[in-house]
Amino acid sequence: MAEVTGVAVEEGPGTDAGAGGPVGFDGPVRNRAWEGLRGYGLIVTMWIRSTMTYRTSFFLATFGNAAITLLDFAAIAIMFSHVDALGGFTLPEIALLYGSCSASLGLADLLLGNTDRIGSRIRDGSLDTMLVRPVPVLAQVAADRFALRRLGRIVQGLGVLTWAVSALDVDWTVGKVLLVPVMILAGAGIFGAVMVAGAAFQFAAGDAAEVQNSFTYGGCTMLQYPPTVFAKDLLRGVTFIVPLAFVNWLPALYVLGRPDPLGLPQWAAFVSPLVAFLVFLPASLAWRAGVRSYRSTGS
Repeated sequence: MAEVTGVAVEEGPGTDAGAGGPVGFDGPVRNRAWEGLRGYGLIVTMWIRSTMTYRTSFFLATFGNAAITLLDFAAIAIMFSHVDALGGFTLPEIALLYGSCSASLGLADLLLGNTDRIGSRIRDGSLDTMLVRPVPVLAQVAADRFALRRLGRIVQGLGVLTWAVSALDVDWTVGKVLLVPVMILAGAGIFGAVMVAGAAFQFAAGDAAEVQNSFTYGGCTMLQYPPTVFAKDLLRGVTFIVPLAFVNWLPALYVLGRPDPLGLPQWAAFVSPLVAFLVFLPASLAWRAGVRSYRSTGS
């Protein structure tokens, strides 16, 4: 039984309780995933069409988004007008950290950034309408009000990363070249998992979007600087508890030929995709538990 707008609704045999997706006879997990992706794509397409109705506004908003986020790197560049290195890292090396982290967060924010609004939906009762639709709730929450202007952060991050790659004095092997795009995609997966986990937390804590943002936007700000400027206790926390170090620190250290401050082996730089998968498992389970525990406001 699921409680929606104060009325108990009994799920039929073809509905997955709390997930909002139909269950097929050929495998409920695969069917839910397909329905989620299909529903997500349809909602995103609708919002993109709406956005492109006002193209000038879209391009200005995208440019403004890129320019505002670029100010962070401008501050770092100004700092390097007074110092030659920060924590032993040069400006191109820090640009590699900045560009990869910004692109990863931008991609995760584009695809899943709207999950931080789940708290307000719980508070005003608008989540109830999503529970009765034949699309998984997570797909609806993530795709609702899809903001294509967030491409600005991705573009400026990739721009800084391109400059960093061209300016670095690195012996580029095939492994290092392939690791750069893998680092961006895996980093987006890790940030996405943190967003889903943060959204699940809001089912219990109410509107706690800032807690989620402290691990995503705040985490990215930390990852823009070299790990050598932070205490080892913090490094252990973001490596073994909330594994943000796998977003870009460990892969970037391998690319730059630098040792890890915690003494981790070099192969740790290549496990970011596995870490993203392992982080997404508990995040998805927490989300599912949150949806199952939800009780309507009755409004």
